Amino acid sequence: MKLITAIIKPFKLDDVREALSEIGVTGITATEVKGFGRQKGHTELYRGAEYVVDFLPKIKLEIAINDDHLSGAVEAITKAANTGKIGDGKIFVSELAEVIRIRTGESGTAAI
Repeated sequence: MKLITAIIKPFKLDDVREALSEIGVTGITATEVKGFGRQKGHTELYRGAEYVVDFLPKIKLEIAINDDHLSGAVEAITKAANTGKIGDGKIFVSELAEVIRIRTGESGTAAI
């Protein structure tokens, strides 16, 4: 089992969700976060004063997935979240040691 953590632009959330639904991914957790990478924020003008916005709004997606669906899910996220511009985001894949469904007590891939 793997845990996919993807950081994407907020306006791409619906596109990514639809792309993942099309390949059969049933569970996604989305969190509004702020951060920056190479993009390093930008400057904005507000009431005549210029200021730097260091942390930009992003969406953090967390998806627990079976190993055999990993490549399809990563490809779906990559295609749906891509704008071709800096700040499109990142995808992190990590090992998932255990998953337990609280309601039934199922564990492992059955709980996903």
